[in-house]
Amino acid sequence: MTMDIRIVEVGPRDGLQNEKFPIPLDEKISFVKKLFLAGIQEVELTSLVRSDKIPQLADAKELIQEISQLGYIEKCWVLIPNVKGLEIALKLGLKNFAFFTSASELFNQKNINCSVADSIIRISEATKLLTASTYKTRGYLSMVFGCPYEGSIPFNKTAAIVDQLMHLGMNEISLGDTIGNANPVSVRECIKEVLKILSLKQLAMHFHDTKGLALVNIYESMMLGVTSFDSSAAGLGGCPYAIGATGNVATEDVVYLCEQMKMNTGINLTQLIHSSFDILRLLNKPSFSKVHQYFAKDLVHEKK
Repeated sequence: MTMDIRIVEVGPRDGLQNEKFPIPLDEKISFVKKLFLAGIQEVELTSLVRSDKIPQLADAKELIQEISQLGYIEKCWVLIPNVKGLEIALKLGLKNFAFFTSASELFNQKNINCSVADSIIRISEATKLLTASTYKTRGYLSMVFGCPYEGSIPFNKTAAIVDQLMHLGMNEISLGDTIGNANPVSVRECIKEVLKILSLKQLAMHFHDTKGLALVNIYESMMLGVTSFDSSAAGLGGCPYAIGATGNVATEDVVYLCEQMKMNTGINLTQLIHSSFDILRLLNKPSFSKVHQYFAKDLVHEKK
């Protein structure tokens, strides 16, 4: 089966925002640079949020400026919380903007202190500033497959929010399995429902591997024609406001799956594994990627 698979690497933002201490700026820069050198084409770099809310991202402006100087900024996405954040992003020369809301009312309140309806209004107010056709937008919709506070979320509710986001001019929607509740059956049902609103090219899937089903959920999505997926190097990540939201699916595991299925990602798996060595050492964590764990010892030996 031959397909081109698009991977949006979310490690630098979604992967690091939940750490107990801020990562030094030079380490983030090195991490991002290595990801691009491994063949990653798109990176979710950071978010322009208040530093008292997520101190791990307090260096967002500096990181954006440094990555811009390296010539990678046009390949980077930045998560935008509101109009003020977008105004800052535009001044920094960014072109790709991600906006967030949730399928869960209670989670939205805990995460961004507003209702789903109010978050849609915030996004609407921000996107009015994007008048040039060169700008790209993606809408993140979290808790699609269940919420720790509300339980299951009807997929027709998800589709209705997707519809609202698309009317605001989103180029694509990324559906998030924030606490790893999804399974192939629910993935199939969800995708079929949202495809009533948007096309396959406008759909991305964002799976967490909390219960070990992320790869089979990605496979099921692929069988339905989805070709865009979010993932995090070494499986880093989680959500600070969602109980049980452990790491994103590991980029290494997704790339390996694609290689085995003769699908093209454009990513060099060996270089990708190397890209997270220093971050993992700094965090004093093992990689959550099974593929990384399998190949890393040999790669470290070769490096020496």
